[in-house]
Amino acid sequence: MYRGAGGNNGGEGSFFLGLVMMIAGGYLFLRSVHVDHYLNMGAGMFSIGNFQITNGMVLIPFIFGVGMIFYNSKNYLGWFLFIASAIALFFGIIASINFSLQGMSAFDLLSVLVLFIGGLGLFLRGLRPSDSHL
Repeated sequence: MYRGAGGNNGGEGSFFLGLVMMIAGGYLFLRSVHVDHYLNMGAGMFSIGNFQITNGMVLIPFIFGVGMIFYNSKNYLGWFLFIASAIALFFGIIASINFSLQGMSAFDLLSVLVLFIGGLGLFLRGLRPSDSHL
Protein backbone atom coordinates (compact mmCIF):
# COMPACT_ATOMS: atom_id res chain seq x y z
CA MET A 1 0.00 0.00 0.00
CA TYR A 2 1.36 3.44 -0.97
CA ARG A 3 2.07 5.91 1.80
CA GLY A 4 2.33 9.63 1.20
CA ALA A 5 3.92 12.44 3.16
CA GLY A 6 4.62 11.56 6.78
CA GLY A 7 3.67 7.91 6.17
CA ASN A 8 0.00 8.82 5.69
CA ASN A 9 -2.38 8.62 2.75
CA GLY A 10 -2.50 11.82 0.71
CA GLY A 11 -1.08 15.20 1.57
CA GLU A 12 1.85 15.22 -0.86
CA GLY A 13 0.67 18.41 -2.60
CA SER A 14 0.28 20.34 0.66
CA PHE A 15 3.56 18.98 1.92
CA PHE A 16 5.64 20.06 -1.09
CA LEU A 17 3.82 23.37 -1.63
CA GLY A 18 4.33 24.19 2.06
CA LEU A 19 7.98 23.20 1.85
CA VAL A 20 8.55 25.46 -1.17
CA MET A 21 6.72 28.35 0.51
CA MET A 22 8.74 27.94 3.73
CA ILE A 23 12.02 27.89 1.79
CA ALA A 24 11.02 30.99 -0.20
CA GLY A 25 9.90 32.89 2.91
CA GLY A 26 13.00 31.90 4.86
CA TYR A 27 15.25 32.88 1.95
CA LEU A 28 13.62 36.29 1.58
CA PHE A 29 13.82 36.89 5.35
CA LEU A 30 17.47 35.86 5.65
CA ARG A 31 18.32 37.93 2.59
CA SER A 32 17.08 41.04 4.38
CA VAL A 33 19.23 40.42 7.49
CA HIS A 34 22.52 42.35 7.48
CA VAL A 35 25.45 40.83 9.40
CA ASP A 36 28.30 43.04 10.67
CA HIS A 37 31.02 42.79 13.27
CA TYR A 38 33.17 45.13 15.32
CA LEU A 39 36.17 42.87 15.93
CA ASN A 40 39.54 44.58 16.41
CA MET A 41 42.50 43.89 18.69
CA GLY A 42 41.56 46.53 21.26
CA ALA A 43 37.84 45.74 21.43
CA GLY A 44 36.58 44.14 24.60
CA MET A 45 35.34 40.62 24.06
CA PHE A 46 33.92 40.04 27.53
CA SER A 47 34.62 41.01 31.11
CA ILE A 48 35.42 39.15 34.30
CA GLY A 49 34.14 41.31 37.12
CA ASN A 50 35.27 44.85 36.33
CA PHE A 51 38.24 43.63 34.23
CA GLN A 52 37.74 43.88 30.46
CA ILE A 53 39.28 41.06 28.36
CA THR A 54 40.32 42.13 24.83
CA ASN A 55 41.15 40.07 21.75
CA GLY A 56 44.84 40.88 22.12
CA MET A 57 44.84 39.59 25.70
CA VAL A 58 43.37 36.28 24.55
CA LEU A 59 46.13 35.82 21.98
CA ILE A 60 48.90 36.02 24.62
CA PRO A 61 48.05 32.68 26.34
CA PHE A 62 47.28 31.26 22.89
CA ILE A 63 50.82 32.04 21.71
CA PHE A 64 52.38 30.66 24.90
CA GLY A 65 50.26 27.52 24.62
CA VAL A 66 51.29 26.93 21.00
CA GLY A 67 54.94 27.43 21.91
CA MET A 68 54.70 25.00 24.82
CA ILE A 69 52.98 22.40 22.61
CA PHE A 70 55.69 22.69 19.94
CA TYR A 71 58.40 22.35 22.59
CA ASN A 72 56.76 19.37 24.31
CA SER A 73 53.53 17.97 22.85
CA LYS A 74 52.71 16.19 26.13
CA ASN A 75 52.63 19.43 28.13
CA TYR A 76 49.15 19.64 29.68
CA LEU A 77 49.49 23.32 30.57
CA GLY A 78 50.28 24.17 26.94
CA TRP A 79 47.25 22.26 25.72
CA PHE A 80 45.06 23.91 28.35
CA LEU A 81 46.26 27.41 27.39
CA PHE A 82 45.82 26.66 23.70
CA ILE A 83 42.31 25.17 24.00
CA ALA A 84 41.01 27.68 26.56
CA SER A 85 42.20 30.71 24.59
CA ALA A 86 40.92 29.24 21.29
CA ILE A 87 37.49 28.76 22.90
CA ALA A 88 37.57 32.29 24.33
CA LEU A 89 38.56 33.69 20.93
CA PHE A 90 35.78 31.75 19.19
CA PHE A 91 33.12 32.96 21.62
CA GLY A 92 34.51 36.50 21.47
CA ILE A 93 34.15 36.52 17.69
CA ILE A 94 30.61 35.16 17.89
CA ALA A 95 29.73 37.75 20.55
CA SER A 96 31.02 40.59 18.36
CA ILE A 97 28.57 39.88 15.52
CA ASN A 98 25.68 42.31 15.01
CA PHE A 99 22.51 41.36 13.16
CA SER A 100 20.19 44.03 11.81
CA LEU A 101 17.13 43.92 9.61
CA GLN A 102 17.36 46.03 6.47
CA GLY A 103 14.57 48.41 5.72
CA MET A 104 11.67 46.87 3.85
CA SER A 105 8.17 47.93 3.02
CA ALA A 106 5.15 46.60 4.88
CA PHE A 107 4.19 44.66 1.74
CA ASP A 108 7.60 42.95 1.66
CA LEU A 109 7.38 42.02 5.35
CA LEU A 110 3.82 40.69 5.02
CA SER A 111 4.82 38.70 1.92
CA VAL A 112 7.70 37.09 3.80
CA LEU A 113 5.52 36.26 6.81
CA VAL A 114 2.66 34.85 4.70
CA LEU A 115 5.07 32.72 2.70
CA PHE A 116 6.85 31.34 5.74
CA ILE A 117 3.94 30.88 8.18
CA GLY A 118 1.48 29.79 5.46
CA GLY A 119 4.07 27.34 4.15
CA LEU A 120 4.57 25.96 7.65
CA GLY A 121 0.81 25.41 7.98
CA LEU A 122 0.58 23.63 4.62
CA PHE A 123 3.68 21.58 5.41
CA LEU A 124 2.24 20.39 8.72
CA ARG A 125 -1.18 19.75 7.14
CA GLY A 126 0.53 17.53 4.57
CA LEU A 127 1.90 15.37 7.38
CA ARG A 128 -1.57 14.85 8.86
CA PRO A 129 -3.63 11.88 7.66
CA SER A 130 -6.14 12.98 5.01
CA ASP A 131 -9.10 11.23 6.67
CA SER A 132 -8.59 12.81 10.11
CA HIS A 133 -11.03 15.40 11.45
CA LEU A 134 -8.68 17.66 13.46
